[in-house]
Amino acid sequence: MVPNTQVNKSAEKRVRQDRRKREQNRLVRGYIRDMMRQARSTEDEQSAKEAIPHAYSILDKAAKKGLIPKKTCARYKARIALRANRLKVAE
Repeated sequence: MVPNTQVNKSAEKRVRQDRRKREQNRLVRGYIRDMMRQARSTEDEQSAKEAIPHAYSILDKAAKKGLIPKKTCARYKARIALRANRLKVAE
């Protein structure tokens, strides 16, 4: 691995910014994975209804910032809705 040898101060600053953004993006991606796992494991309609707006919000923000592609966001939201509708029909 090549050591961080920046030529000027702005390059050093970009490295610092990239490190912070990379760490934040990793946290958000992990949060999305946990949220999707939780949405899939929901067993009753009421808890699914409560989780859906929060999940949609997180996914939309991640797509807006470019963390996940917009169509991936749409697919995740569709799967969450499909799961919630199946719970509604089952009860």
